[in-house]
This record gives sequence, structure tokens and C-alpha cells, in this order.
Amino acid sequence: MHKYLSILLLCFFNVCTAQHDVTIEPSKPELRRISYTSTLDQKERDYFLYLPKGYFTDTAKRWPLVMHLHGNGERGNGKEDLIWVTKHGPLGEAWVQKRDFPFIMIVPQLHMLGMDTIKSYIANRDTATIPKRQLKGTPERIPINDARYYKGPKTTPLPYPKEGNIRGWYLVEDDLLAIVKNIQENYRGDKNKTTLTGLSYGGFGTWYMASTHPNTFAAIAPVCSWGHPDLMESIQEQNIPVWCFAGEKDLTIQLQHFKPGFDKLDALEYKNYKFTIVPNVGHDVWKPVYQGEEIYAWLLNQSLDD
Repeated sequence: MHKYLSILLLCFFNVCTAQHDVTIEPSKPELRRISYTSTLDQKERDYFLYLPKGYFTDTAKRWPLVMHLHGNGERGNGKEDLIWVTKHGPLGEAWVQKRDFPFIMIVPQLHMLGMDTIKSYIANRDTATIPKRQLKGTPERIPINDARYYKGPKTTPLPYPKEGNIRGWYLVEDDLLAIVKNIQENYRGDKNKTTLTGLSYGGFGTWYMASTHPNTFAAIAPVCSWGHPDLMESIQEQNIPVWCFAGEKDLTIQLQHFKPGFDKLDALEYKNYKFTIVPNVGHDVWKPVYQGEEIYAWLLNQSLDD
């Protein structure tokens, strides 16, 4: 009897040890399309939701959340046009280039709003220019390590109001807030570590959303877009960390227009901002910025409860 009991105990011990030694493989990243009804036109649209490696493995973890707002050339109907938002920015890096980003990402699409009748680069765009998802890993990336502050002459008036460019992201601010809330509540997005970044049109939307809803975002990183002085007071009051990027040779969003906003922050004695001018780069400064590691490490290091 004791012999059989010993054998049973030994088997049980071996089974438990084997189970303890099993390494659970983290779940693979997943890209989902989430549908919603826009308050702008009451039509159904989709946005992309990127769920990182390990999201389904650790079902209790709350994940940092990054929302990215694209530029003018990637807008569309939120359905078959949605693929355009993978062309530039963090989603292209995460999904197309298969970079391992440890955060949830929300990437909506701005309505067309007739811009395809104004801008030929939208009317004539070709989906063949959208990069296909890589089979292997990420190619070599360019680091960002040059930070300078432009001290040139101030230009007034600024070419855009505080909301940014015409037909911009400010028109769908209610949509953006509802999307963020949905992911925080239903996909374990961390409310304290929700950040916002965007390029060009999306950068202006980033400045606007942070200023108008300063308790929502732990930090912002606008790329190739300046902030209007009228937006700066609430950013200062809420102490929202800012890292802004510009291309030294950008002829679309010129360096001189960044100065009034930063002058306002200086007048408010606000120190929690950085301004990086990337040398020898034009309007597509988003390429080296989002290809780098620095912007993501910085965003992930910010929290509302700090």
C-alpha cells in the first residue's frame, strides 16, 4: 500500500513540476477594426486598435494607451480607406514593420470632408504606395539625438487659428474622446498612461485635444505642427508634458511659427516641454521620429498620477 502511495505521490510531484516549468508563450500582436458611429455625420466608421504581444496572455494587466492622429493625406471614409492610416506613424511601425511595442494603440481616420477635391495628393493617391506587412523583423532605424530651439523672428498672424488647419481633427473631438473611453473601459487601457501623438494635421489635432481636454492625456508628442499660444495656458495649468518635433527644412510647417507658442509657455514659466528640430529633414520629419525609440520610451514614462 505504501509502495503504491509513494508512486502516486511521485507522479503527482512530477506532473506539478512539469506544469510549473512550462513557459507560456505570450500571445501575438493583433490588429482589430472597431466600429463606431461618428457624431459628425452619424455614419458608421471604423478605427484600428492594435493590441500588443502578451495582451491576451496577461488578462489582468492594464496597458499604456497611445492614440495617433494621422496627417492630411491619410484621411478617408473609415471603411475601405482605413488602410491608409498604416502608411505613416506608429501603426506602420508596429504592424507593417512588426516592431514590438508594449502598449495598446488607437488609430482613427479623419473624415474626407471634401479634401480630395482640394488636394491633388489625396485625389490621386494610390494604395500601391502603402507598405505591405513585413515577413521578418524591423529594418535599421535612425536615432533622434539633436535638440535645438529656434530663436528666429516671430511671424504674426499665425496661418491657422488655435484649432489648427481647416477641416481638421477638432471637428471630431467628441468621437476621439468616446473612442479613448471605450478602450480604457473595455480593453484594459490605463487611464493614467493614455498619451497622444500625431503628425502634421494630426499634430495640430494633438495640441488642440490636449489643451481642450487636459485631464485626458498624460503627455503629448506633436510632430511637424506648432501649438497656438491660445492653447498653452491649460497645458501649463495641467502640467502636460510636451515633446514637439520639427524638420529643419520643412517648407510646409515653418520653424518660425513654432516660436509664439513656446514663447507663451516660457512666459508662463512652464518647463515641462521639449522641442527637437531634426537637421536636414523636411516635412516628413515623422519618418525618423517614429522610426526611432526615443519618442515611445518618453511617452511610456509619463503618467497622470506622477
